[in-house]
Amino acid sequence: MKIIDAHFHLFEPPVSQEDGQAQTTRRPEADRLLSCWGGLDIVSGVIMGNRSLEPDYHCYPAPMRYCIGLDSHVLLEQLGPDQAARLVEENLRRPQCVGVKLYPGYNHQYISDPMYTPVYKLARTYHKPVAVHMGQTAGSTGKLKYSHPLTLDEVAADWPDVQFVMCHFGNPFLADAAAVLEKNPNVCADLSGLLDGPVALDAYFARQRAYVDQLRGWMEYVEDWSRFLFGTDFPGVDVANYVEFIRRLVPEEHHHAVFFDNANRVYQLGLKA
Repeated sequence: MKIIDAHFHLFEPPVSQEDGQAQTTRRPEADRLLSCWGGLDIVSGVIMGNRSLEPDYHCYPAPMRYCIGLDSHVLLEQLGPDQAARLVEENLRRPQCVGVKLYPGYNHQYISDPMYTPVYKLARTYHKPVAVHMGQTAGSTGKLKYSHPLTLDEVAADWPDVQFVMCHFGNPFLADAAAVLEKNPNVCADLSGLLDGPVALDAYFARQRAYVDQLRGWMEYVEDWSRFLFGTDFPGVDVANYVEFIRRLVPEEHHHAVFFDNANRVYQLGLKA
């Protein structure tokens, strides 16, 4: 079964090197990840961009695409709204850029703040989705009131012609996340980052039975498996371990949709099954 990883990160900056007569830009971390993908039949993936809006920063191997990310590094550079919008648009014009990523919680602004209005307008113009960090943050400096799934409901209702991706299924606010998906047809969810690091899965499913049952239950509540996308949140997880975790979590009859079809459609990757 072919797999698309619809949510992962590459934090290592690009490296320029001489290749014969020409200078090329490499991502060693990406090359290492591709070696892992080969044994798991992962055929493509979507990088959640960070650290820069400059298009030249976002150079990745061909199987990988990216969402241009408005993280705290970008916002703290105090780019004016016009300059930020210009750079976001420059990225969205590139075929490799398949969407935008927002980081509420880490960024201490609600996604309904007017500062994001140009982003939603550009997403609508270029017909590319907006992925939004939702739920728990890594570390104590994040503020959960900004990343609660109900904040996405307001934006999804105001921008019905923009596709939104609720990252991490809003975990652990699962009931609210499911309500937002059920109400808003322009919202889907990726299943990335529900584990941290490699996990002994047999022991985990026994120890965390109540949590796993809630995850399954609220996904079933949505009653639409075309709304869930596989993602890992690498490097926060072991990729092979996480593939097996989602295989166990999602009913087998929906594996093809969750692992491949849905991301292929939402991010318009144009891949053959």
